[in-house]
Amino acid sequence: MKLKANRTAVATVVLSVIIVSGPHFQPACFAAATGAAQDAGQPSVAKRIGVIKSINGTAVILTPDSGPEVAVTVQPNARLLRVAPGEKDLKNATSIPLQELQVGDRVRVRGQASADGASLAALEVIVISHSDLEARHEGERQDWQKRGLGGLVSAVDPATGTVTISVTGLSGKKEIAVHTSKSTVFRRYAPDSVKFDDAKPSALLDVQPGDQLRARGDRSADGTELTAEEVVTGSFRNVAGTVNSVDASSGTISVQDLLSKKVVQVKIAAESQLHKLPAEMAQRIAMRLKGSMPPGTPGAAGSSGSATSPAAGNSAQSGPPSGGTGQGGGTGGGMRQGGAPDFQQMLSRMPAVTLADLHKGDAVLIVTTQGTATGGGTAITLLSGVEPILQAAPSGSQAMMLAPWSLGGAPGGDASQ
Repeated sequence: MKLKANRTAVATVVLSVIIVSGPHFQPACFAAATGAAQDAGQPSVAKRIGVIKSINGTAVILTPDSGPEVAVTVQPNARLLRVAPGEKDLKNATSIPLQELQVGDRVRVRGQASADGASLAALEVIVISHSDLEARHEGERQDWQKRGLGGLVSAVDPATGTVTISVTGLSGKKEIAVHTSKSTVFRRYAPDSVKFDDAKPSALLDVQPGDQLRARGDRSADGTELTAEEVVTGSFRNVAGTVNSVDASSGTISVQDLLSKKVVQVKIAAESQLHKLPAEMAQRIAMRLKGSMPPGTPGAAGSSGSATSPAAGNSAQSGPPSGGTGQGGGTGGGMRQGGAPDFQQMLSRMPAVTLADLHKGDAVLIVTTQGTATGGGTAITLLSGVEPILQAAPSGSQAMMLAPWSLGGAPGGDASQ
């Protein structure tokens, strides 16, 4: 599953907690201004959370999480505080001068709003710096790589909070019990979006058999159980077939799906991850599918219980694996500690391609969003160069090794992806 620390979600949670924390976080000057405004019938006190788009002296243009941009004027007596990502109150906040605000910082501003809401005179600005968010994102991305796993939901037991997932590798299928609790964070992908930033808060009751799930937490010694700190789910569609046509102007391709025997229209978005499988690796995977390659053969991708990186699709810039074999130390070369190949991590390092590189007759494996009643699915991950794989598994069922997660960051707050 590329399930990155969700920077937007991390910061929104932190700033929202501060918003609802009440009078404890209202400086005296702000409380006084609030009362005066209300008594005089002046513009009401407002709060906005968003990202700084531009700064010019005391004038800040804020891009809020929803709605149009807001022109913020930082007042001379305004309180400016910086908090670290993950902080839930202001006890560890640090006072900063206005000059330390940067474009890209995530802020919560409070002050007097104009009647039309287009401007705000800020008396308080609470900041989570862009650099701090990036550092947290990277740390959580690495944690998802180390402690994350994903698979297809086969059963949900609300009474015990346990979700059973099926993890399929080239060497077989494995059932893993994911244990959740009241403290487990649940999120769910939007049906028409490939962005983790668009994932919504959810609950165990939203998880259904057939969903794709990715979880982060501590695994048992035998690897059959995981105590989840965070769970991200979604309903996705797998397509295995050949390209019928490519329309670069509209950003769509049509694919003859081997499973449904129907032509499927797939949208390619800016966030879609497109890669090409090197010919040598495709042949080796096909040999494994045919059962003619021993499981321990170097370069044979896939393993029982393999887990994908939540930020896999964001790593195209890392370049292809050395020699296309996927060997190497640690997770960086597509290998887990202990030597088990991780196909999805190798996928993230395969050569990136564009829509222009796809042609009629090319064999592809695609994971898409479910789409909506008015629009088709959008590609999350597309892998070309898979002719030998589809020949080895004509039904396509064994060939669906792609995880759906394509995030702007690592999940955990994107994320990250």
